[in-house]
Amino acid sequence: MQRASKSIRRLELHSGPGLLMLLVGCCSSVTARADAPDTAPAGSEFFALHGQFTYVEQEDDAFHAPYAGPNSLTPDQGRETTDLTLYVGLRPWPHAQFWVSPEIDQGFGFDDTLGLAGFSSAEAYKVGKNQPYLRLPRAYLRQTVDLGGDREAIAADQMQLSDTHSANYLAFTVGKFGVPDVFDTNQYAHDPRNDFLNWTAVDAGSFDYAADAWGFTVGAAAEWYAGSWTVRAGLFDLSNIPNSEHLDPGAHEFEMDAELEKRYELFGRDARVLVTVFDNRGRMALFEDAIALARERGGVPDLALVRGYRSRLGISLDLEQPLSDDLGVFARLGRAAGNVEAYEFTDVDRSLSGGVSIKGGGWHRPQDTLGSAAIMNAISGEREAYLNAGGLGILVGDGRLPHPGPELISETYYRLALLSRLQLSLDYQWIKNPAYNRDRGPVSIVALRVHAQFD
Repeated sequence: MQRASKSIRRLELHSGPGLLMLLVGCCSSVTARADAPDTAPAGSEFFALHGQFTYVEQEDDAFHAPYAGPNSLTPDQGRETTDLTLYVGLRPWPHAQFWVSPEIDQGFGFDDTLGLAGFSSAEAYKVGKNQPYLRLPRAYLRQTVDLGGDREAIAADQMQLSDTHSANYLAFTVGKFGVPDVFDTNQYAHDPRNDFLNWTAVDAGSFDYAADAWGFTVGAAAEWYAGSWTVRAGLFDLSNIPNSEHLDPGAHEFEMDAELEKRYELFGRDARVLVTVFDNRGRMALFEDAIALARERGGVPDLALVRGYRSRLGISLDLEQPLSDDLGVFARLGRAAGNVEAYEFTDVDRSLSGGVSIKGGGWHRPQDTLGSAAIMNAISGEREAYLNAGGLGILVGDGRLPHPGPELISETYYRLALLSRLQLSLDYQWIKNPAYNRDRGPVSIVALRVHAQFD
C-alpha cells in the first residue's frame, strides 16, 4: 500500500468454514463494478462490491509450563477463526468514496486471545464466539482534493474505487475504520489474510492504537501528499475503559496520531520510510500506584483502582525496501512509555521486527510467496514489577514473573496460490519467553490458512 488512496482497502467478515465452498462457487456474482456517470472524472467507478473469506486453524505444542496464571497460554491446544467480508463502495460525488463492510465473525484465539504479548494470530480478536455473529467494522467517507501536478490513475481494489487525482493532493477520511488502515502500513507485513499472522509482525508492537476489542474505532484522518513526502494526522476515540468492546464517544478519551512518510529510490526500486507518533489521553493507571496500593491493602495490584486522566506517548519507525521484482525487506522499531498501562493493543513497551518477503518466480511459482520475520518485544522495569506482583495486562499475566526476559518470536509462512482467487498458507511460529517469562516455553505454533478473495 504505497499511496493514501490505497491505504484503506480491506474488509473482513468472520463466519463458519462451510461458507468457503459457497463463496468460491458464487465468486462471479460477489464481484460487481459500475462505471461512474458522465459527470465523474474519466476512469472512475461509481459502485463496487468485493468479498473475502479467511479461515485460520492454529495449534501449539506441549511446551514447558511449570505454573500458570489467569492470562497464561495453555499448552497443547487448537483454535480456529473464520471471517467473511463484503466491501461495498459508492461514489456520492466526484473524488469521494463511501464504504461499508458488513462482517461475520466466528471462532477464538488461543485462551480467548491471551498468553502472548506478540499474539500468534491477527485474525483472532479479543472477543470470540462459537456461533457466527454480524458486525459493521467499517463505515466511512473518504474525500480527495487535488492541489496540482500531473494526474495519476488509481486502480480499483478492495476499499478503493478506481479514480484519478493530481500528483499533489489532500485526502480526508471520516467515520468508523481501523487506525492501521491509514497509519503504519507496510506492503510486506500488514495483512494477516495474506502475509504474517503475528500481531507484532503486522504492526509495531508498541503502537497502542485506538480501537475497540475488534480493532476498530471512530475518528478522522487527514493526509497531505506533496511530491515524495506525505504528512498524516488523525484523531480517534479510545475505548471507554482499556481493552473494552465499547468506545468512549465525543473525544472524552482519545488518541492523536501523526505520521511522516518519505518515498525514495534505492537500488533502482521505490522504497519508503514512515515515522509514526501517537498520544493516548484517557483514564489510565501508573504501575507504581497499583503496586503501592496492593502493598497497603494486600492482594495483587489492580489497575482499575488507581486510574486517572493522563497521557501515554509512543513513536515507531517503519521501513519497506524492495530489492528486486521478487524480493523485499521490511523493518519496524517502536517504543512507548513503560510506566503507564497499555490501553488498547498489547503489552509491549519496546519492539523490534524485521524480515523478508520472496515471491516464487525463482522456482516457477510467481503467485506464491515465502515470508520470514524475527521479532523482539520488551517491557519496562515498572511493567515487570507489576506482572511479578500478580498483575494482569491486556494479554499477559502468569501470576508471577520472577525471571523476566524479552519475548523473542520467529515466524515463517508459505502462501500457495491454488487458484487465481484461492490461496493456502502454512505458517510456523517459534516463541521464546512467552509473555516475557523465562520459566515457560519455548512455544511452537503451526497454522493453516485458507483465503479466498473476490474482486
